[in-house]
Amino acid sequence: MLRIAVPNKGSLSGPAAEMLHEAGYQQRRESKELRIVDPENEVEFFYLRPRDIALYVASGQLDIGITGRDLLIDSGANAEEILPLGFARSTFRYATKPGVVSSLEDLNGVTIATSYEGIVAKHLADHGIDASVVHLDGAVETAIQLGVAQVIADVVETGTSLRNAGLEVVGEPIMKSEAVVIRQTGADGEEPKVQQFLRRLQGVLVARTYVMMDYDCRVEQLEKAVALTPGLESPTVSPLHNEGWVAVRAMVPAKEAQRIMDDLYDIGARAILTTAIHACRL
Repeated sequence: MLRIAVPNKGSLSGPAAEMLHEAGYQQRRESKELRIVDPENEVEFFYLRPRDIALYVASGQLDIGITGRDLLIDSGANAEEILPLGFARSTFRYATKPGVVSSLEDLNGVTIATSYEGIVAKHLADHGIDASVVHLDGAVETAIQLGVAQVIADVVETGTSLRNAGLEVVGEPIMKSEAVVIRQTGADGEEPKVQQFLRRLQGVLVARTYVMMDYDCRVEQLEKAVALTPGLESPTVSPLHNEGWVAVRAMVPAKEAQRIMDDLYDIGARAILTTAIHACRL
């Protein structure tokens, strides 16, 4: 069986389980379950702390895992990202009191507090910055107020909590993170069960990104309509009973669907509708 690590809690857990369910895999019914077997799909799922998943996968005890890119890099484990999943996105930034630091170079000689020591140490080393890194668990905003550090490095979403603490972000983002599928570095990338798993998740990603659009249009407007809905290879076009009309079907990006419907209507298309895509293979 394919052995897969899944986050057991936190912001990664729910969306990961939902994506796996959409991909056709059984998932646990209770949060207390630490392991389940999906015999139909020949998969065994292990529910682990998100921070530990990269280490288990790197050891070779588990074939693949779902975790955050931030946690993968922070772990320093011998594992690699093989598929981004598009949820649990976050941005890591440096922050400090106004006027203390204005650029990355100003971090030389300062102390930086963070819960992600591995990420920060790597970023500093990559840019030739000589600074001290202090590891703290949980919220790190108070580290500056208490004199533990002059700068913090943490996840920044809206920046509200930083402003409330009298801090401002400094320089460019340290990194952008999201949920990813990982495997042991150098593992066989063509293993059939792994490839099937990845295809299923890719199918979910595509299904979430696109909708199916159907509409009717006059033959003389078909070229303009097809230009608006080119599909993946090309749209499906079928003649209607009424002479001079055709039915068109194509996949379109979900975020652009309303604009495309407006444009189609403007050139004379009618009976325009969209339907969700639940699964696909490209």
